[in-house]
Amino acid sequence: MQNEKRVVLITGASSGMGYASAKYFHDHGWVVYAGARRTQRMKDLNELGIHILPLDVTDNESNQNFVETAIKEQGRVDVLINNAGYGEYGPLEEVNLENAKYQFDVNLFAAGELSKLVLPLMRKQQFGRMINVTSVGENVYMPLGGWYHATKAALGIWSDVLDMEIRQFGLRSIVIQPGATQSEWGDIAMQKAEKNLKADSPYRKLVLAIKKLLFSFQASATSDDLAKIFYKAATDSNPSRRYYHSLTDRIAVRIARNHPSLWRFGIWKMMRRMDR
Repeated sequence: MQNEKRVVLITGASSGMGYASAKYFHDHGWVVYAGARRTQRMKDLNELGIHILPLDVTDNESNQNFVETAIKEQGRVDVLINNAGYGEYGPLEEVNLENAKYQFDVNLFAAGELSKLVLPLMRKQQFGRMINVTSVGENVYMPLGGWYHATKAALGIWSDVLDMEIRQFGLRSIVIQPGATQSEWGDIAMQKAEKNLKADSPYRKLVLAIKKLLFSFQASATSDDLAKIFYKAATDSNPSRRYYHSLTDRIAVRIARNHPSLWRFGIWKMMRRMDR
């Protein structure tokens, strides 16, 4: 196995962290299978020699084709990066439950299905890693993000349980918790929030305050920065259970998790400032 190239599968690879990670792993000599719905945005990845496959993570057949193609062509899978995800923002009272269920399908159940598809081979290899991209939003929460935070919290716990179950086989399940990152994510989340509002919604003022708050944060991390974190999680000889980009991200998670009243006070104080 030492003479063979390592193989990584990456979901949600048409933009952001997934796209940057596909390039980073390829530049470091890995065989990369990059999946996404919008493959037209990945032509330059294909030109580099990265394997581009259409992938809808909510579709069983699409997931099977993605994994089986890689296994058939390479005979192994070393790392699966469950990166696909999005934010279905909006007031909990007004978000359509079908939209909430779809977010769980994308952010949680897709990781479960794809992991089930690669685990038998990884056990046979006696090596393999699932890298599950949650968010500081697994712990750090604010109004309008209820369903998003719920999916990320669920993915984090799911990953921890999986890690406990598969370590006996020499495998690992690891969580990456990105914080504010320079990407399309914030724009998409707030577009969802505004779309989810009812015509006579009493939450419009809250949506405006959260929109101002989200865009007041200066995202220091880039997708390229996170790609390096993904690679570290994939290659560390003794990987951590959680990876963060910065000390600030780690501190925010610790405050929200261990001092919830302090966290909530801070969020409301910032929101009032946005309201002026």
